[in-house]
Amino acid sequence: MDQLALLFVLLLGAVVSVPVGDRFALPAPVLMTLLGIVLALLDFVPNVEISPELILPLLLPPLLYAAVRRTSWRQFAANIRPIFLLAVALVFVTTLCVAVVAHAIVPGLPIAAAVALGALVAPPDPVAATAVAGQLGLPRRLVSILEGEGLFNDVTAIVLYHVAIAAAVSGTFSPWQAGLDLVLSAVVAVVVGVVLGWGANKLMDLLGDATLQIGLTLLVPFASYVLAEELHGSGVLAVLATALFLAEYATDPDDVLTRLAGHTFWDIVDTLVTGVAFGLIGLELHNAIRTASGRWGELLGWAAAIVGVVILVRLLWLLPATWVAKRLHAKQDYAEEVPMSWRETVVMWWSGMRGVASVALALAVPLKTDEGSPFPDRDEIVFIAFGVIMATLVLQGLTLPWLVRKLGVKADTEREKEFEKVLAVRAAKAAKRRLREIEEDEELSEELTEQLLRRAFEIGVRISPDMADEERREAHEQRVKRLRRIRRIQAEMMSAARHEVLAARSEAGSDPEVVDRVLRHLDVRSLR
Repeated sequence: MDQLALLFVLLLGAVVSVPVGDRFALPAPVLMTLLGIVLALLDFVPNVEISPELILPLLLPPLLYAAVRRTSWRQFAANIRPIFLLAVALVFVTTLCVAVVAHAIVPGLPIAAAVALGALVAPPDPVAATAVAGQLGLPRRLVSILEGEGLFNDVTAIVLYHVAIAAAVSGTFSPWQAGLDLVLSAVVAVVVGVVLGWGANKLMDLLGDATLQIGLTLLVPFASYVLAEELHGSGVLAVLATALFLAEYATDPDDVLTRLAGHTFWDIVDTLVTGVAFGLIGLELHNAIRTASGRWGELLGWAAAIVGVVILVRLLWLLPATWVAKRLHAKQDYAEEVPMSWRETVVMWWSGMRGVASVALALAVPLKTDEGSPFPDRDEIVFIAFGVIMATLVLQGLTLPWLVRKLGVKADTEREKEFEKVLAVRAAKAAKRRLREIEEDEELSEELTEQLLRRAFEIGVRISPDMADEERREAHEQRVKRLRRIRRIQAEMMSAARHEVLAARSEAGSDPEVVDRVLRHLDVRSLR
């Protein structure tokens, strides 16, 4: 098996792992990691030859962009306090604790190298956490915090990692310079992200075509990441800024086709890239096995100690942090998402799985220092990092569904339905207001006005049937049954039309381009 064949195996596994995960209530990323581990243990499977410098630029931009599309800037702004406590403060605390323990238990490990190890194992993976949370039906407030934590903690950890690596390689360290680098990295990233987001938004208006617009959204995250890194900013933060800007300002409510096609496209990208990323995590197991040759007991002991530190620090931090956030939340007038019980706090604790960023940073540890000597304890750092990744991702990922069921943590469906009803009422009222505005400019018959008013009401009822009273609901249900029958018959008619047009594609003298254009017209009509 060569590298290309291995890539196709991972892509196929990414597709298959989704229904398999749904069937057995297991997270697809964890299944892909297990597949990678199995492949790594097979003799005929080649070692993955990807430059560590390319792993983050290739995998993180599309994954981050896809994750940001599911949220909004307003949500981040409302939850800034709990996200800050987790994504920034907890990363610093975890890095410090891991560095202290690693320096104490690994003979000869310098402080700078220990800090680098702490930084690369500190950030929970945003993709793993949100993928698991999405499948388990957790309360929206927990999913919001996990998404926010996962998206922003990589920024903090990567900057800390680069500062520590620079200190280990050069032998010098300045706290003031490190703090200045952190601030400048964030400023450069935000500026690059917002400017590229603004430019992409303007370019989308010029492109017009849905295919070109969606293609541009695929390029923009990579451009944002690479440009920010070239200017010594945080590529991760730049992608977040770009994605949030586009989510806020590049949405045209009337561009239905682009929105539907864009959602489908990014769902596909998210599924495939996530599968490949976590498959690569499992495949990189061979590095750890090679490092541990003849030293299994010693290295496993060190890895187990760091795993314990990582898991314990998260729990000890979450308990008081959640209490503080809840107390402050009670004094606020706006809705801030915080865990509302100890059960939800435990679920948040056990959701701290490490993943793509930790793997990339572990593999990117330099081989030599500036003086030409080997990087201190590089093999030990890589092994311990993979031990933390495997333990948290596989152990916590496989047991989290059981823990959620055991604690009875689930989404507040009544609250979601109530909000859905509010949106349905707003949608129906907006349609009626627009109808009144049209009546002022155009002369409409009483019969037509009544019919259009009924249609406006049905817009809301179709979204949330609960907004109608019992009599109207029964009448609506009757109309829905009639409409379903009409749509079924229309669907069969359109199907016959599509079959006939598609058959013309293989006829002599037929122009395939014209056939495809007519078929596309029929497909669009079928969506209405």
